[in-house]
Amino acid sequence: MATPSAQDRAFFGHPRGLSTLFYTEMWERFSYYGMRALLLLYMTAPLSAGGLGFDAAQGGAIYGLYTSMVYMATLPGGWIADRLIGPRRAVLYGGIIISAGHFSMAVPSLASFYFGLFLIVIGTGLLKGNVSVIVGKLYGEGDIRRDAGFSIFYMGINLGAFLAPLVCGYLGQQVSWHLGFAAAGVGMLIGVIQYVMGGANLGEAGIGPAPAPTPAVAAQWKRQVQTWVGGSAVVVIIAAVAGYAGLIQVTATQVADAAGVLLLVVVVGFFGWLMFSGGWTPDEKKRLYVIGVLFFAASLFWSVFEQAGSTLNLFADRSTRNEVFGLGYPSSWFQSMNSFFIFTCAPIMAWLWIKLAASGKEPTSPAKFAFGLIFVGAGFLILVIPARLAEQGALVSPMWLTATYFLHTIGELVLSPVGLSAMTVLAPARIAGLMMGVWFLAASVGNFIGGRVSGFYESFALPDLFGTVAAFAIVAGVILFALVPSIRKLMPAPASSAP
Repeated sequence: MATPSAQDRAFFGHPRGLSTLFYTEMWERFSYYGMRALLLLYMTAPLSAGGLGFDAAQGGAIYGLYTSMVYMATLPGGWIADRLIGPRRAVLYGGIIISAGHFSMAVPSLASFYFGLFLIVIGTGLLKGNVSVIVGKLYGEGDIRRDAGFSIFYMGINLGAFLAPLVCGYLGQQVSWHLGFAAAGVGMLIGVIQYVMGGANLGEAGIGPAPAPTPAVAAQWKRQVQTWVGGSAVVVIIAAVAGYAGLIQVTATQVADAAGVLLLVVVVGFFGWLMFSGGWTPDEKKRLYVIGVLFFAASLFWSVFEQAGSTLNLFADRSTRNEVFGLGYPSSWFQSMNSFFIFTCAPIMAWLWIKLAASGKEPTSPAKFAFGLIFVGAGFLILVIPARLAEQGALVSPMWLTATYFLHTIGELVLSPVGLSAMTVLAPARIAGLMMGVWFLAASVGNFIGGRVSGFYESFALPDLFGTVAAFAIVAGVILFALVPSIRKLMPAPASSAP
């Protein structure tokens, strides 16, 4: 029997609700990337220019902590939605909290700045993963439009990411930092309004939490979430009050260091539990080993790629001649290049994979990860030359960064689309949902490392810094290539059919 969604083709042949979620995610990414394009520049700008006057080490620590926690928060955000409020309300509450966070950053005070970052982390944790869950629920089981629907949804992400630096970056750098942050908040508010107005298009998709086996279990889930959320809120409030009153003296760098230790404990503890909890079949153990290798590779990839908003942002602002044909532009506009290249290169990459698959030459997932690492490393490698020129006081051509972002985008298109797919194929069925969080955990680790690397921008020679980053990624890619034959033996037969 045909599902209602199979009859709904109002949005380019897809359910009408996809348009609601397309624009919700577009505006959420607009707010995120608009603020991110300004974040480190604002923190390291001198007080006389309206910035916070932080050095690169302190600014990089805060940047890495923030971007890491944004992805880490998707894990409790999904848990809260599954157990208590459902994805639909999680997205709504998340959007409202994100808007409040950006508007808080529009207020020129250090306390409102930190509070705004905190709110955006909480809001993104509720919205980011759950809006994708609702997309999936728009399609009935076996609906062949599902993958294409997610591709359209992905274009919404990149449309928001493309427009955000152009608008928020211009307002922030040319008019007022806080006006740029406010523009990000306005974008998210528009997304919330259209989400509410288009709610009827979503039908029952994501309307409630995951069904519990019994009412008693449902009540237990509710109590667990309320206890954890309430306890966390109390801890945060006590810490904030104590800090404001001067009872505790903790620097942002110390908080970031502690978060790094926590992140390491979470990763080691999680994979330790996976490997030693027992009960796995021999085939499942092999798959878990592969997941561990791909997790490490993805973390390293994101640690290099996500320096777009940190190290590369500083290089664009301080060492690049930001003009074309004599017309100047804000350095934050470079942040739109990744999305621009995705629009132009994604169809070509999709065609390439189809051609290679037809000829039996499509690389395996580990090989694609290796290619991604090499491309992202090459993007930093070509910056070594302009970095030497910049050290001599020259403003280098914008074509250097353009080439870097092009190579990084190719690396992303090679690695990122296969990441979640590989997790779904490799994850043991009993923890399939949990393993989706591994992808976000890898992004969290990568963002944290990338932010801390930017802290060396002022203390290391730029050619050495860029060369070291490039070497780590390229060497890791080469090592992964060497391991591909061994990894293929651990993978399920369908995933290893290609060379």
